[in-house]
Amino acid sequence: MLARLSIRDIVLIERLDIEFSRGLAVLTGETGAGKSILLDAFALALGGRGDSGLVRNGAEQGQVTAVFDVPKGHPAAAILSDNGLEDTGEMILRRVQLADGRTRAFINDQAISVQTLKAVGSALVEIHGQHDERALVDASTHRRLLDAFGGLEKEVAALELLWESRRTATAALEEHRAGMERAAREADYLRHASDELKKLAPKDGEETALAERRTTMMQGEKIATDLREAQEAIGGAHSPVPALSAAVRRLERRAANSPALVEPAVKAIDAAINALEEADQYLNAALRATDFDPAELEQIEERLFALRAASRKYSTPVDRLAALATQYASDVALIDAGAEQLKKLEAAAAEADKRYAAAAAKLSAARSKAATKLDKAVNAELPPLKLERATFTTQLEADETSPGQQGIDRIEFWVQTNPGTRPGPLMKVASGGELSRFLLALKVVLADRGSAPTLVFDEIDTGVGGAVADAIGTRLSRLAGKVQVMAVTHAPQVAARAGTHLLISKDALDKGKRVATRVNALAADHRREEIARMLAGAEITAEARAAAERLLRAAS
Repeated sequence: MLARLSIRDIVLIERLDIEFSRGLAVLTGETGAGKSILLDAFALALGGRGDSGLVRNGAEQGQVTAVFDVPKGHPAAAILSDNGLEDTGEMILRRVQLADGRTRAFINDQAISVQTLKAVGSALVEIHGQHDERALVDASTHRRLLDAFGGLEKEVAALELLWESRRTATAALEEHRAGMERAAREADYLRHASDELKKLAPKDGEETALAERRTTMMQGEKIATDLREAQEAIGGAHSPVPALSAAVRRLERRAANSPALVEPAVKAIDAAINALEEADQYLNAALRATDFDPAELEQIEERLFALRAASRKYSTPVDRLAALATQYASDVALIDAGAEQLKKLEAAAAEADKRYAAAAAKLSAARSKAATKLDKAVNAELPPLKLERATFTTQLEADETSPGQQGIDRIEFWVQTNPGTRPGPLMKVASGGELSRFLLALKVVLADRGSAPTLVFDEIDTGVGGAVADAIGTRLSRLAGKVQVMAVTHAPQVAARAGTHLLISKDALDKGKRVATRVNALAADHRREEIARMLAGAEITAEARAAAERLLRAAS
């Protein structure tokens, strides 16, 4: 419920703090005192449309804060959770309206989008007036209200799961069927392509690996020629090693005669011979490393040619040939085994549809029973509201050819305002005052089912008086036993029924240079005086005070 409303710098309101409690609270005051301003400010805090004109003249910004006590498990808590906000049991909705037209929204002092604020606000409060019957304007909400009245929410949730299963099964069937049709149209081509690619057996990354091996082999072939030439020069027929070895032997025979002259040269030639023999060993090792089978190179080149030819033929990169082969094989398998799988999917879809249809038919029957009870209950509320010649009916049309997530029923509230007239949709047939009273009768019957925890009625008693106004006050009071109710009213019979009476007035400030809206909670004596004013007008008479006292006593 709404616990507190704080308003700062909104139109004529400079600073206002109002405490609320359970039950029925009425807001009264003379025309132009600021009742509509108060509701506009409240709507702003609930996510209503912002307007720079709401900011009080001379202020840079206005602000409205609404504090709610919310029970655990309320739908508003789920909205908070979906947006990463913590549910503490108390929800503080705050809206800042800047003079340049921009607005900022907060819940529990965390910045959120206006859409989130509006979603939470709609779950917490409903505002109704003669031209704002939000629960009745949209026919799609009539189904939800009927389900709430009949206690059918669990059945609807179960049907939604069956609908999702049905949708999934149907989608799988349609996808398989479309694949079979596509494959059948290209059957010959697919079989040929699948066989060809299966025989080619391309592998992921194969082209890169083959190209790198081919490059290595071709480069090795060029290097081997130079290696063989060098090896021939060092160890071949024209190798200097034999001649150097013979020269060393001759010099060694002369070494005994002239060792000082011969030995250095012998050592140097020996070192040269050793270096040449070592180089020959390295060259032989290098030649062995570069040795390859020319047939292998030929095979690699043939494989690359085959892969690249297939790539051109099927207009796909070589690296995608393996995936294409898998796809074609799958399509061929779909042709060969698709009929059996199709039967299985058709059976699954039929079973899902059967389960949904059975649950939808059962829910439709339950809704029909609930509609009969709802009509009876609402019609019982109409005579005291001066709608004794009117009839309320819940139109339920079950159409199995147009199933939906919530069933097969199209539900809309209809009325017949007078015997002999043509019944029709509530919003098209009933006048403004009648709409308000139909709404009140419906809300009283629904009580706390399918309703926000706080209901605001804006002058729904306009144009009525006497017994009808008293009947409206009685029903608002009954409704307040289930949910929190606030009513802006000009009817003393309604005001007398309230547990809390708030008087809205306009006070002159700065010697009459400006005015400000004030809200005061009235004690017993002041409350009698206000109800007397509502009865008598500007001049309050003793008779008016006596009549006000009788209204208060009757209400208590």
